[in-house]
Amino acid sequence: MAKRPRKTYTAQKRAEILAAATKENLTANQVKARFGVTPVTYYSWRKKEGLVGRRGRRPSLLTQAGADSSIATQVRAGVQAKVRAVLPGIVREEVTTYLNALFAGSKRGPGRPRKTL
Repeated sequence: MAKRPRKTYTAQKRAEILAAATKENLTANQVKARFGVTPVTYYSWRKKEGLVGRRGRRPSLLTQAGADSSIATQVRAGVQAKVRAVLPGIVREEVTTYLNALFAGSKRGPGRPRKTL
């Protein structure tokens, strides 16, 4: 099979194709049919531009780069602070519940020493 010549696109042309594909919600095969861009190339461009999230999903509004990135950063920081404040209490409670369930069947509790003979 003969190799076909490699086609290059300018940054402006890539941006136009990505904008049209995003606006019209085109699939990779539709982009190939309309613009002649292979699906691999199209997905690579999307990834480089941050237009795709984990496992091919479109990112949420909070993860998109742009003017609202400071809002996303603030929301993320707020959520992280809240989790850091609440998590130790949850872990403590879960460990206590587990230990109580573990020692509930035995006569000696977690604080009772073993009887020696």
